[in-house]
Amino acid sequence: MTTSPSRLFADTRLTPVCQRLLEENPVRPAPVTIAHPAVTLNVYSNHPALLHELAGYFRPWCGNAESSTVIDVFALRHDAFELDDTFTPWPRETGKSGQKESYRDYPDGRLIYKHKTGMLFVQSDQYKLALGPVDQHPNQIINFVNNQYMNWLQQRDWLICHASALCFRGQAIAIAAFSGGGKSTQMLHCLDHPEMKFLTNDRLFIKLDGQHVCASGIAKLPRINPGTIVHNPKLSPLISSKLKQELLNLPPQELWHLEQKYDVNIDHIYGQQRIQTVARLATLIILNWTHSDAKPCTISPIDLEQHPELLNAIVKSQGPFFQTSQSEFTHALTYQPDKDYLAALKQMAVFEVSGHIDFYAVKKFINEQLCPEWLS
Repeated sequence: MTTSPSRLFADTRLTPVCQRLLEENPVRPAPVTIAHPAVTLNVYSNHPALLHELAGYFRPWCGNAESSTVIDVFALRHDAFELDDTFTPWPRETGKSGQKESYRDYPDGRLIYKHKTGMLFVQSDQYKLALGPVDQHPNQIINFVNNQYMNWLQQRDWLICHASALCFRGQAIAIAAFSGGGKSTQMLHCLDHPEMKFLTNDRLFIKLDGQHVCASGIAKLPRINPGTIVHNPKLSPLISSKLKQELLNLPPQELWHLEQKYDVNIDHIYGQQRIQTVARLATLIILNWTHSDAKPCTISPIDLEQHPELLNAIVKSQGPFFQTSQSEFTHALTYQPDKDYLAALKQMAVFEVSGHIDFYAVKKFINEQLCPEWLS
């Protein structure tokens, strides 16, 4: 059974409908709590199985809620929704196909509809509410929770980057790439080093602080495709040996582009205490390589101001959930200014990786050149 969003949200404002929904669907009293250094996120739901799953997922980020900023997020079990013509399609970024999200604005907030799952989200100052078959799509709840922290950061001038990152003794290394360029695969290979810690997989936030750049991750585990798994022995437990062999029999290009997501539990695979939330960003590595390039893998220091085209591998749209500190929403793809990224990134070493794809060459460069330099 499906419901029209316009039928449920027929009022001219979102707030009274959200109040009624929470009164009619009382949530469990004990939330799942995610403790960031300056923000605490409490996730409430009327579905105990969802809360149990979220508690397991967010366990590495759970802790004592000591921050002054507290954000409550609600996930209510409801029938799936069917899109109606009152919603506007949200544009996709370059290289992305198919319609993913649509939105409808109200005076006090925004509704965001997810095409694939029929989930509906309320984004407003007063309410952060997810509606639909929440138990069937926990990953969308995880993303929604993280969107609230991402908003908080961006409202305080943190820049959103499409990059993974890891840390070595307090120093962070960011790895960016064009879509499908292997940044997650590279980051996971580097985590084999026993002193490396995971910071973030796909969303990195940076902020210039004097002569240094602060880096923050989000509470999101790496979510990877089969091509990342089959060539990394550490990740073998994620799939059966039979499936692994079937995948290895595929043409390399087909395997590289195969979309089938698996979560990488960092604690289970790499050990406890291997996740860090903030660090000083010291190095950016941009993977600008291809399988088809016959030239050997080359790692070269660059000045990003002389290669502005490479910023396209780093800069990320703020997305339909983004809400400014003045409670305003955007209606198209919006990006923070390139000059802000350049001002922050010029404070660190930046390397471009070109030629043929070689994850082990980059791993060796990080382990044998970057890490020893920081120890001296």
